[in-house]
Amino acid sequence: MSNIITVGHENSRPIEIFFKDWSKGRPVVFSHGWPLNADVWDEQMMFLAERGYRVIAHDRRGHGRSSQPWVGNDMNTYADDLAKLLDTLDLKDAVLVGHSTGGGEVTRYIGRHGSWRITKMVLVGAVTPLMLKSEANSGGLPISVFDEIRTGVMSDRSQYYMDLSVPFFGFNRWGSKVSQGLRDGFWRQAMQVGLKGAFDCIKAFSETDFTEDLKKIDVPTLMMHGDDDQIVPIEASAIPTSKLVKGSKLKIYPGAPHGLSQTHREQFNADLLEFIEA
Repeated sequence: MSNIITVGHENSRPIEIFFKDWSKGRPVVFSHGWPLNADVWDEQMMFLAERGYRVIAHDRRGHGRSSQPWVGNDMNTYADDLAKLLDTLDLKDAVLVGHSTGGGEVTRYIGRHGSWRITKMVLVGAVTPLMLKSEANSGGLPISVFDEIRTGVMSDRSQYYMDLSVPFFGFNRWGSKVSQGLRDGFWRQAMQVGLKGAFDCIKAFSETDFTEDLKKIDVPTLMMHGDDDQIVPIEASAIPTSKLVKGSKLKIYPGAPHGLSQTHREQFNADLLEFIEA
């Protein structure tokens, strides 16, 4: 089977989504954060595949090896692309795992397409329920935070992405053991994002309100979040999200940054496996 699916067309050319599909067994589907791609999940995919799971991860449109269309760089279309992938592979009894923007994507998937293919969900450092501060969301971040991201991406994205890897992995914290190689890997993936897709995705992850989607989640859900997340502060995300998803469990990692699946890999993988097998 080809590792590319077509999800639409632009100017008569196909809009294609690249995905990895490893091993056999119960499917676990991973959705990455901005500005990364499916490669960020390789360690988790290897870990689970070696334990009898089928693991799938895609590059979101505009990111990595997928097409870079001018249109559709919004959360509804991201969710519909994910739905097309799950439908094409005809996945059932699947576990959805989403990090950061990917957490929003899998949540919007449930809101738009339901949970009939899904039996469990994992939200990691997710941008839910709403990142942007407003009168109705006083705990969010001011628009200036996201305007600064847009400015960084448009002015010198290469340097911006390298700088972003510092708080992403907590490299600026005392005693950090984050390697330069990990930061370089982040930069490599980030530089594969098309400029238009990267720019539009900022609005998608910061201004999309997932409140009603979260209320529709009707499968066991685990939230995993570092209490030193400098990108998606836990007080604005996992704490209120856990109150909106019925019966959900919130696991807080003391001192962990946004990129905790890499900085705290062994504990993260063990916790993920325990939840899937419970």
